[in-house]
Amino acid sequence: MPIHDQSYRRYTGERRPAGQAWTVIARTGLRLLLRRRGFFALMLASWLPFVVRSVQIYASANMPQLAFIAPTAETFRQFLDQQSIFVFFVTVFGGAGLIANDRRANALQLYLSKPLTRAEYVWGKLAVLMSLLLMVTWVPAMALLLVQLAFSGSFAFLAANAWLVPAITVLSVIQAGTVAAAMLALSSLSNSSRFVGLMYAFLIFFTDALYGVLRVATRTTAASWISIGNDIQQIGDAIFRLPPRYETPWPISLSVLVALVAAAAVVLERRVRGVEVVA
Repeated sequence: MPIHDQSYRRYTGERRPAGQAWTVIARTGLRLLLRRRGFFALMLASWLPFVVRSVQIYASANMPQLAFIAPTAETFRQFLDQQSIFVFFVTVFGGAGLIANDRRANALQLYLSKPLTRAEYVWGKLAVLMSLLLMVTWVPAMALLLVQLAFSGSFAFLAANAWLVPAITVLSVIQAGTVAAAMLALSSLSNSSRFVGLMYAFLIFFTDALYGVLRVATRTTAASWISIGNDIQQIGDAIFRLPPRYETPWPISLSVLVALVAAAAVVLERRVRGVEVVA
């Protein structure tokens, strides 16, 4: 039986700068999710509103009798509102298992035993979900703006509404960041991705139902800040310079979302550990 030399040998692989380990987690997570046919079909379905809006823009630009459906700045706000349903489903089916599956397989010990910090692990997982959410909000909205420029044949619309680019970007990032942080925190609380999905759905629908009860009881919309979805809508209206749909001042809605992200950060700090400590 031959005996192979197992003495020390210098590492000859690629050396990457410190702080980039999270990109491996992000790339791997995106690749695994997009390989799932059902999830890939969901991502394709999320672009159907873009196709419909593109047809609307084409018709208004080429048929004078349909000029009344020409896009305005509010059109892009309405488009992002329409994408909210896809944001919900992508968050549930793409984010519920990001940490829960690692906890079930005891993979956290493996991850954190390598030159990878907890912050890099969390940021890698966060990048996965935020990238997916931006693919169904920011990317199609910006593509829709390009479609408008192409069919109109001029930059007049963009020149008159130059603030649309930062408005779309800011709202998309706020929505994706808030939703992704909340989902990751919930995912770190359980080993079951199905249970995590149910918890997230309960959080969204319960806060919305609670607001509905208070609206009927008080006959005002001042309690809209209770609903996470309403907070995002209120901030979106402020960013797009539209009349607010609720009586809650938008700084209060923003404060609620900031508090939600902060709470998620605390949960992740306590739950993402190589070895779980049981008191």
